[in-house]
Formats: sequence, C-alpha cells, structure tokens
Amino acid sequence: MSASVSMPTGGVQVGTYPDYAQAQRAVDYLSDEHFPVENVQIVGTDLRSVEQVVGRLTYGRAAGAGAASGAWFGLFVGLLLGIFAPDGSSWISSVITGLLIGVAFGALFGLAGYAATRGRRDFASTGQKIVAGRYDVLCNPQFAEDARAHLARLSLRG
Repeated sequence: MSASVSMPTGGVQVGTYPDYAQAQRAVDYLSDEHFPVENVQIVGTDLRSVEQVVGRLTYGRAAGAGAASGAWFGLFVGLLLGIFAPDGSSWISSVITGLLIGVAFGALFGLAGYAATRGRRDFASTGQKIVAGRYDVLCNPQFAEDARAHLARLSLRG
C-alpha cells in the first residue's frame, strides 16, 4: 500500500488572493522554499460565469461565420480528394471545388441556425468562462504555521 497525502477541502487558510496568478505565485514560492506543497490547495470561491459580448448578430454575420467555418471544412475535404487526383490541374480543381461547396453549405447552415433561434439570441459572444472572486490557499493544519511564515516573507518582498 502506498502512502499518499490528501487533504479534504476545509484545510487551514494561509493566504487569500484576488486572482489566480497571485495564488499560483504564492504556491510556487512555497515550492521554491522546499515546503511540502502536496499539502496545499488553491480554492476559488465566489464563482461567477463571464461571457464577453462582441457584437450584434445579424443574418449577414451568421452567414459569414458559417461560410468561414464551411470554407475550412471544404478546404480540408478538397485537399483529401486532391490526393487522389491524377494530375496537377485536377488537384487544384478538387481543392477549389471543395472550398466553394464548403462556403456555400456553411453559409446555408449558419443562416438556418440563426433563423432557428427566432431572435432569442441576437448577439455574438466569446465563450463563457467561470472565474472566482477570490482564491484561498489552504494548507494541512500540521503545516499551516510554516506556510504562513513563508507567505509572510513573500509579501514583504513585494
């Protein structure tokens, strides 16, 4: 049986940071100081979902986005079919044909997808991400005082 160190959530809080990068820096500092970091957790609290809206979605934008996506797929299919072309001109025509068909079907599917929403989502956005309001560094109780001492030295360094 192998020994493992595990700590349930609810260890002793040894530091609180406003963003993940600072919490990560604190744990990295502990590691640099040869602290047993396997006894440490970074826990994000006050979670919220963030979605960045980038603009209004219209039929033209939906068709354009679909055409761009379809172009990549059509180019890929055209290149695959071009492998089996008997000569150079057939290869080029396979790639161009695949590209054009991909653009047409992509635009069509982009329009159909936008029309299916019936105006319930008339905006374009980047993906949603989950962010925390703060990040707590927790430590196993038997190592907590040592961790606090190390992190105090880190905060004095600035």
